[in-house]
Amino acid sequence: MYIARKIDEALMEWKDSYNRKPLLLRGARQVGKSSTVRHLGESFKHYAEVNFEKRPALRRLFSAAGNVREIAARLGAVLGVPIVPGETLLFLDEIQSCPEALKSLWFFKEDFPELHVIAAGSLLEFALKGMQSFGVGRIRSMFLYPLSFDEFLHAMGKDTWIEAKRRAHCDEPLFSALHEAIVQEFRTFLMVGGMPASVVAWTQTHDYMLCAAEQEDIQQTYYDDFAKYAPRIDPQLLRNTLQSVVMQVGSKFVYNRVEGGYRADEVKRALGMLCDAGIVKEVRHTAANGLPLGAQANNKFRKFIYLDSGLMLRMQALDLGGASTMAQQILGGAADELVNKGSITEMVAGWEIVKAMSSRTSHELFYWQDLGDGTMSEVDYVLVRDMQILPVEVKAGMSGKMKSLHLFMQKKGLRRAIRTSLENFGLITLHDNATDRRIEIVPLYALADMK
Repeated sequence: MYIARKIDEALMEWKDSYNRKPLLLRGARQVGKSSTVRHLGESFKHYAEVNFEKRPALRRLFSAAGNVREIAARLGAVLGVPIVPGETLLFLDEIQSCPEALKSLWFFKEDFPELHVIAAGSLLEFALKGMQSFGVGRIRSMFLYPLSFDEFLHAMGKDTWIEAKRRAHCDEPLFSALHEAIVQEFRTFLMVGGMPASVVAWTQTHDYMLCAAEQEDIQQTYYDDFAKYAPRIDPQLLRNTLQSVVMQVGSKFVYNRVEGGYRADEVKRALGMLCDAGIVKEVRHTAANGLPLGAQANNKFRKFIYLDSGLMLRMQALDLGGASTMAQQILGGAADELVNKGSITEMVAGWEIVKAMSSRTSHELFYWQDLGDGTMSEVDYVLVRDMQILPVEVKAGMSGKMKSLHLFMQKKGLRRAIRTSLENFGLITLHDNATDRRIEIVPLYALADMK
């Protein structure tokens, strides 16, 4: 079963581009890279796939052949697929296992530009770091993540809900029955997560226990991957660091909370590798005094979010009882009852923001914290919209004060901010110091539609 993805449109645009370059599809293991390319392959007359982990003997073709046209011809002969420019999609999967193939992407642009070539792989970022100035100007990258909530709704056949929430805004909220229905589906999304295997299991069975089994398999695959990092780093350090990320989501990361007595520099290195593997994303502190936000980042203050809410819940090993109790939690419990202090909603909010952005680049996330003595003020995310700073405050439920958000707006002279929670669309207007300020309420399920 293929679930349509937002990136499908970008891939079709790449296919039809007059100035096409070889494409590198990047993302964590099991987020759907291979199935997405295979789906694109259905729009071609011919499709040729090489998996370098399953067929390691094919690696020799890239070292023995003299040029990429000869390589393509030999691959076509081995695979029994015609390699015809404009009619064939050549997919080089698990390309990190064949450095020669990775390097060959440079030359497909120069010597065989009319052939459609896509490459993907697990732990690809590690291979790229070992190659100086990889493919500058000759390779195009796209980034894929687990399913967004919109993609999840599409998989559930609820496209009318997607359109309804896109049309809604703070002055015209959804009618309450539809809002509550979408909130209910969002609660399910928190539990099922966005990993394609888990979503497919849910759409076919609506049995959370089968989703949990898929999530456990994926998590074990990530742990198994840690052994591939050796001798670069201790796999146990990676495992402990990942578990600490999960426990510290929503808070500034504290290195000495990683079990094992590791030094801070060792933990920093492990965090870097987890980020490179795509299963952890950094949220950097910014002073937010102007643009770009990254120019005012303070690397002493960092948060990290895990790749997927379903995987996070499995790692936390929540004891929610049997299947009937689990179903009751999904269908009747509030989202913030699933985890302490709603940290999972802050994590999901960050990913929804990233997934809604262009797939053509990797996007940074920032937050703000008042670093003055004795202060606790913090804004969960700081974005840029229309060259203006836009703060986003995440609430797990439908209550909570917004002192930090108010303070941030005053300090930075901002007139607009976002509060996201389980509430319906709405608007809070403030008037202070002769300035009118708007806090727009955007439901968590509609962050992809945020302007």
